Amino acid sequence: MDKKRLMQVGAGKVKAQLVLKNAHVFAGFTGKFIKTDIAVQDGYIAGLGQYVGEKEIDLQGRYITPGFIDSHVHIESSMLTPFGFAQAVVPMGTTTVVADPHEIANVGGETGIQYMLDASEDLPLQIKFMLPSCVPATPLEDAGAVLNAKELRPFLKDSRVLGLGELMDVPGVLNESRTVWDKLNMIGPHHFVDGHAPMLKGKELMGYAAAGVDSDHECVTVEEAEDRLAAGMYLMIREGSAAHNLEALLPVINDHNSRFCCFCADDRHPGDLMNEGGVNAMVREAIKLGLPVWQALQMATVNPATYFGIRDTGVIAPGRRADLLIFPDLENWEPDEVYTGGKLVAKDGKCIKEIWDTIEIPPVPTRLSKSVNLPELKLEHFSLPINDKMANVIGLIPKQLLTHHIWQEVPVKGGMATASPDEDILKLAVFERHHNTGKRGIGLVKGFGLKKGAIAQTIGHDSHNLIVIGTNDDDMLIASRSLESCGGGIAIAVDGKVEEILPLPVGGLMTDKSATDAAKQAEKMEKLAFSLGVDREYDPFLTLAFLSLPVIPELKLTDRGLVKVLDGRIIGIDEKM
Repeated sequence: MDKKRLMQVGAGKVKAQLVLKNAHVFAGFTGKFIKTDIAVQDGYIAGLGQYVGEKEIDLQGRYITPGFIDSHVHIESSMLTPFGFAQAVVPMGTTTVVADPHEIANVGGETGIQYMLDASEDLPLQIKFMLPSCVPATPLEDAGAVLNAKELRPFLKDSRVLGLGELMDVPGVLNESRTVWDKLNMIGPHHFVDGHAPMLKGKELMGYAAAGVDSDHECVTVEEAEDRLAAGMYLMIREGSAAHNLEALLPVINDHNSRFCCFCADDRHPGDLMNEGGVNAMVREAIKLGLPVWQALQMATVNPATYFGIRDTGVIAPGRRADLLIFPDLENWEPDEVYTGGKLVAKDGKCIKEIWDTIEIPPVPTRLSKSVNLPELKLEHFSLPINDKMANVIGLIPKQLLTHHIWQEVPVKGGMATASPDEDILKLAVFERHHNTGKRGIGLVKGFGLKKGAIAQTIGHDSHNLIVIGTNDDDMLIASRSLESCGGGIAIAVDGKVEEILPLPVGGLMTDKSATDAAKQAEKMEKLAFSLGVDREYDPFLTLAFLSLPVIPELKLTDRGLVKVLDGRIIGIDEKM
């Protein structure tokens, strides 16, 4: 940025390269719209007022807001590479994201992080990063890598890295784990630590905050949200494809605390991003539910920029990047035009082809393109021995990542627990897929609704082992086997054959296809899953992915077995609690 030239334009001494005239511009610090022009020079805003430009565009009273900021997102959960992800979110108004690449880091370690950094350069989307704090998330599962402070510290030198990502290992913090505290101690005064602490309260929450944790996106109740704000933590309100917390948490927000609240998508599938949107969808829904427009816009712009210290964006003001959204009204929140760095990069919900075609996409490292390494799976690998008829069962909760721990009678044949679609009890299996160790966990799930077939995927938060759910062992085996040859992905098998498959050859998590192509295939598979009985209260694939995350209560399954989360231990299928 040439500050002197920017000053000259702002002071009216010379013409601006671009002037957007006669617009209602949202002033983030005041929360008001003002009728004014915007002068843009070299990709930055030079001033607001009456300006003359080499190029002038009369907006005829339309509305301009800063580009929206997603305060916490896992790009890999969109099943898209950074380029594909940008294609999906930028036309909908997201121009900056703070990404935690812990999904690909759990598969490929430092190689995965470096790939995301490399693949994020020169995009019409500003991507900042938080370093994965928990690879693996707990000692109760096996990931593709182990990242300690030694491996993470070099990445802090990159100006795009803002700090330490969601600190899921709450016991490690409170019990003074050396590996956890080595990571906390490497964080300096200009970096940040995101939290992840569902159900934490009282003095344990105070200790967690005192350790330097600055935010939390795992709140599901008003009480949890108020506790975080009272502890001086920013509240990130999540609305993903599987976890829907916006409506429940909006009552927390008021004129006193809204500046400490942000929006985050966390995990959204490509179809949801392209059809409903990302942050813009949260703005739309929040306003529909009664949140004032000014508060919703601040939560989508200046609040996350302030929290993360991203000083060049978040407000429309001199010296900030010209990341601008132009809306025809304040109703549907789908921008007519999107500018990033002063360039028009999307119009009418579509990318400007000439801009995007010039972007170079880096090659995928071998470690990420050959990440699925399984033993030869056989039917006996899906057997679940049980001593009686009572078992520990994972109970799903609609629109939440939390699960119930159910102790109930289950169907048994020949000393083996089995699935029973009529009773809505399905079999669940997790296989270690990174190092061909042969480790596996088998369990039962209630509430998913599948009546026929099986769904397998190499997306299994956070270690991303192969996870498969099904009504019978044969289809579970066929769906699982199909994923190794294609480098990972999602497969649905019915009556002994694979009906649909979405290859995800980048780490078993991301496709190299366009956002549009990925969204079409994902939507096709989602329709098939619902036609096979999956309860429409759940996103079929994200819900399945989170059944292996052993940091969100109450009961989950990893490649080592059933995890009683709050106890932090593996339990037997028929171990009475």
